[in-house]
Amino acid sequence: MNKFILAITGATGPLLGLRVLKELSKKAEVHVLISGQSFSIIRDETGHDFSGESEEEVRVKLAAYTGTKDIYFHSEHNFEAPVASGSFKTEGMFVVPCSMKTLAGISHGYSNTLVERAADVTIKEGRKLVICPREMPFSQIHLENMLALARIGVKIAPPVIGFYHRPADLDGMMDFIAGRILDALGVEHDLYRRWGS
Repeated sequence: MNKFILAITGATGPLLGLRVLKELSKKAEVHVLISGQSFSIIRDETGHDFSGESEEEVRVKLAAYTGTKDIYFHSEHNFEAPVASGSFKTEGMFVVPCSMKTLAGISHGYSNTLVERAADVTIKEGRKLVICPREMPFSQIHLENMLALARIGVKIAPPVIGFYHRPADLDGMMDFIAGRILDALGVEHDLYRRWGS
């Protein structure tokens, strides 16, 4: 079974990360990293409370949410997690949404948390990394950090909405963005109607 890493960091828009998680978990083993600040944002923006006293408690909640058992959760300071090592093979990593703090850490190789370490490992092993930056407008610093990563092959996929598939509601808009994020790593899905189909 394919393995992916999905990180949700402290920025608005965790609904996108959760939508990507639901789709990924249908066909792959997913190792989930949620930054400490993200739990309250997820609760405020989606109504879901994934917090827990242990990694296992969070994993059980995520498994119930996705309806699959192939979900693993690693806390942001657990540097003994398998995703902290290059010898743990994955198909790649998503950071959805990606805060500007996390973006800066990744672009400068500053592995202060497991999210940054897992991204650093993904880059050094030559695996695919997709980052969904959540900020507007972008400052020059943000853009330079993104450019540094894009130059080494990281896919930068900001949550830009398309309308050619005529979304009927917010769910349709979220499905389009989540689908485009999955497209960036070549993950098959049927979340939206493609152009010309």
